[in-house]
Amino acid sequence: MAAANGHYYATRDPLGTDGDFVTAPEISQMFGELVGLWGADLWDRADRPAVAWVELGPGRGTLAVDATRAMARAGLTPDVHLVETSPVLRAMQAERLPNATWHDAVETLPTDRPLIVVANEFFDALPIRQLVKGPDAWRERLVACQDILFLPIAGKPVPDAVIPEPLRASPAGSVLEVSPAGVAIIRTLAARIAKQGGALLVVDYGHEGPVLGETLQAVKRHGFANPYENPGEHDLTAHVDFTTLAAAAQASGAVAWGPVEQAEWLVTLGIDSRAAALARATPDQAERIAADRMRLVGEMGRLFKVLAVTATNWPVPAAFDRG
Repeated sequence: MAAANGHYYATRDPLGTDGDFVTAPEISQMFGELVGLWGADLWDRADRPAVAWVELGPGRGTLAVDATRAMARAGLTPDVHLVETSPVLRAMQAERLPNATWHDAVETLPTDRPLIVVANEFFDALPIRQLVKGPDAWRERLVACQDILFLPIAGKPVPDAVIPEPLRASPAGSVLEVSPAGVAIIRTLAARIAKQGGALLVVDYGHEGPVLGETLQAVKRHGFANPYENPGEHDLTAHVDFTTLAAAAQASGAVAWGPVEQAEWLVTLGIDSRAAALARATPDQAERIAADRMRLVGEMGRLFKVLAVTATNWPVPAAFDRG
């Protein structure tokens, strides 16, 4: 999965109607603006320290452009840092954000100031492992190549200790997905935030786990494809386990908030007021604006969830009052 997605993102722009999928920032400027205002509000209540704005997997740079524009109106003009490995997407980002600094990994982010980090549809594309319950034991699912055909196969048994205790006695055929890569990244970021100050915002589709079920999917031209065919030529993703991410962040010394549904989060932050203002300013676009708002808070708004991570001495982030 890591190798396939590495090639996929390095060789194309996958976004938009002519690509394979569309993300929330590409649907409407309202999404990026509210993300930026969320960060600016948190920064303001933290007594306005010098911060770095970070985005993981920033796509075309659309979210960062909308967020930094909204932040500037609130008085926040931070240095922008983008974690991106695709040369194709870096070139597109550079056209929109020429003063940004690029990173291949989170380890090279600034260490001398608080970080406000945004990860929108980032964790779902990280490689997962699938553990499958067999007749006698849990086994890791591996991928074999027969001639030019890739097939899933059962690997060696794994110790019961790696399976959450409530799931160990699951029936044969049960699938548990885990993402060691995602846990490693959020632990690194949470430790940095706990030490330096700041916050992390994760927006993605997923669930509160642990749960059983196979969610690995391939997307091509806005439709589903076989994940084992033509690796590297379509987007591979899996649902994010927000419970595991939150626990990993807290184990690294930070505070986790949520998750909450994207719809609830956007409505609490004021997407309805922003949509009304945009419709008044551009009445000929009112129907499109209303449709974009509904797309963000409708089915997508229920499937997608939002998790926040903050330093212990930072304020409660907006729209997460329940903790």
